[in-house]
Amino acid sequence: MKKPPLIWTNVLLFAVTFLGAIILVPWYGITYGYGFAEWFAFIVLAFASGLSITAGYHRLWSHRTYKAHWSMRFLFALGGALALQNSALHWSSDHRIHHKHVDDNDKDPYSANMGFWYSHIGWMLREYQAQRYHDYKNVRDLQNDKIVMWQHKYYLPLLLIMNFGLPALLGWLNGDVWAMLLMAGLLRLVVVHHCTFFINSLAHIWGSQPYTDKNTARDNGILAVFTYGEGYHNFHHIFENDYRNGINWWHYDPTKWLINTMAWMGLATQLRVTPQERIESAKLQMQLKRTRGRVEQLANREEALEKLHAEYELLKRHISEYYQAHKELLDAKRKQLSNQQLLQKVEQLKQDLIAHKKNWKLLTASYA
Repeated sequence: MKKPPLIWTNVLLFAVTFLGAIILVPWYGITYGYGFAEWFAFIVLAFASGLSITAGYHRLWSHRTYKAHWSMRFLFALGGALALQNSALHWSSDHRIHHKHVDDNDKDPYSANMGFWYSHIGWMLREYQAQRYHDYKNVRDLQNDKIVMWQHKYYLPLLLIMNFGLPALLGWLNGDVWAMLLMAGLLRLVVVHHCTFFINSLAHIWGSQPYTDKNTARDNGILAVFTYGEGYHNFHHIFENDYRNGINWWHYDPTKWLINTMAWMGLATQLRVTPQERIESAKLQMQLKRTRGRVEQLANREEALEKLHAEYELLKRHISEYYQAHKELLDAKRKQLSNQQLLQKVEQLKQDLIAHKKNWKLLTASYA
């Protein structure tokens, strides 16, 4: 099969920046050295550009998981140009298609089924889907955002200002322009590129699938460290409208923490959260599916399956009853109604649910 023509601009961009990062950066460090200012700028700009992609391009504009003040949208637009991953309009259009047609080799722009190299960077090196360029029908809502359209129109001068002008200015202020250009400009760019590209590649290959196996997306706490919290990708692909990726307090998700901080400061509103009942139900269904597969191999499979399904239905009912009662309690509190009986009911249902979860865990573990 004949491959599409190369996109030489992208090929040269990725090749030159990568070679520069592995040759020029260490050479300059050995010859002249880098100071605290260069390392500090590298870290700050890496987070500024990376979080502009995850909190701005991804969770704000692609999925509309919350609303942000114009000042934050402006900063995300500048940070997105600093990240050099195309305009927010184009990026969001690609990403929405990815979610709509995930793993479809003909429609998903960076289908993981095409292999690691393709989903990581290869899809940007050739004219695989040239017919979609400038087709922004799926992001008409974003075309009403003046900041998104301003960034899209002036993307080229913005990326030059942010990737050359800003590091050069910082270097001039610090007294070493070349050191800052190499560290906060070049190395930072390459590191952020490949860390965010891991979301499309490694996050669809390496990890667990606790919520769904209908696509290749995985949850991986290690990847979350390198992707600004986006490593909980299995969760994201089934609950894409949730502003969180790491839903537990111990999950490393600086993007979630940034959005929470913005909300606390009044700079973010209408944060969308998936009901916990839906999350637990999805996990329970996956556990049932996996355990069924193991039970099917047993000699007494009919008896075991009957027991498994009975326990599953019981736990499912307890989940529903607990969260329904919990919702009624929250409604009562919002209306400032005192309902001691309802409070006791919720507590009792909670204890019952904990007990049935333990029973379910023991049962499924016995078939491991």
